[in-house]
Amino acid sequence: MENQIGFVVKVFVFSVVLSLLIRYIGPGLGIGGTTTNVLIMVLSPSLIMAIALLSRLPSKGEGERGG
Repeated sequence: MENQIGFVVKVFVFSVVLSLLIRYIGPGLGIGGTTTNVLIMVLSPSLIMAIALLSRLPSKGEGERGG
């Protein structure tokens, strides 16, 4: 149980730090609000996760074991 609480606290702290960075440092980066930039920011996490998950799929030969 203690391990789960520690994990939740770590995720919460990481979330708070990330939101503070976005709030206070993000506007200073000077990234314009163009359509291209918005599409890149919105679609990048999904594409990265899709690539990561697809790379973990076994190839056709690996999963087939005769039996």
